Amino acid sequence: MSRRKWGVVLLGLIFAITLVGFLYTPYDPNQVQVVARFQPPSKTHLFGTDHFGRDILSRIVVGGRVSLFVGIGAVSLGSILGIGLGLVAGFRGGVWDEVIMRISTSLQAFPSILLALLFATIWEPGIQVILWSVSIGNIPNFLRLTRSQVLSIRKRPFIEAARALGARDGRIMLRHVIPNLQDALLVQFSVSLAGAILLEASLSYLGLGIQPPAPSWGRMLREAQNYTALAPWTLFPGLFIALTVIGFNLFGDSWIFRREEVDKGE
Repeated sequence: MSRRKWGVVLLGLIFAITLVGFLYTPYDPNQVQVVARFQPPSKTHLFGTDHFGRDILSRIVVGGRVSLFVGIGAVSLGSILGIGLGLVAGFRGGVWDEVIMRISTSLQAFPSILLALLFATIWEPGIQVILWSVSIGNIPNFLRLTRSQVLSIRKRPFIEAARALGARDGRIMLRHVIPNLQDALLVQFSVSLAGAILLEASLSYLGLGIQPPAPSWGRMLREAQNYTALAPWTLFPGLFIALTVIGFNLFGDSWIFRREEVDKGE
């Protein structure tokens, strides 16, 4: 199987499990059953139970919603802002380029985890902390990628032809520049999603993300770290994090190889 197929299979599996969780979970993910704590995987509990007797499979399914929602939502917001600023910086140049690139450099000076700590002092730790820290952290990535691509594209003959026909800058960017950015932006979006999933898990692990009793893959790993020797099946959330990240990376890599094959063909 190709990289893309493996990526689609892994992501399809994760998304399918998450979507099914909106309609059905084997158990209430927050139901505490002390008598059922630390049960190994079985027909009753496919992934076993945790230290509170909660069904791990049900919590993984519900926790997947948080990871995917935060990842897609935050990266989408960061990409919209970054692409917009990158288009202006690359196409207009001059003072616009100078100001926007200084903003990008300033944003890069603050890692997402540091931003999360800052936002956690403003709001209570929760989903809004993750959304803002991840989205702001992704702006410079999309901004610089878009700018570099636009600087190359704006020198091509079809851009000069559009200008000669009287097309305005806004129309040129929408009709001629953005369509030529799709492959590069799709790769960046896929890679950024993988990073966002990891960052969400990291922030939840540190206690800055989703708060208990709501399930989150990172929070579940935090709770499982004291019981790994007794109940190694409590580490299943880590497997789902790994599969999701690998899926997004494989999908993104497949577009890189596709672009290289197209370039060779030209």
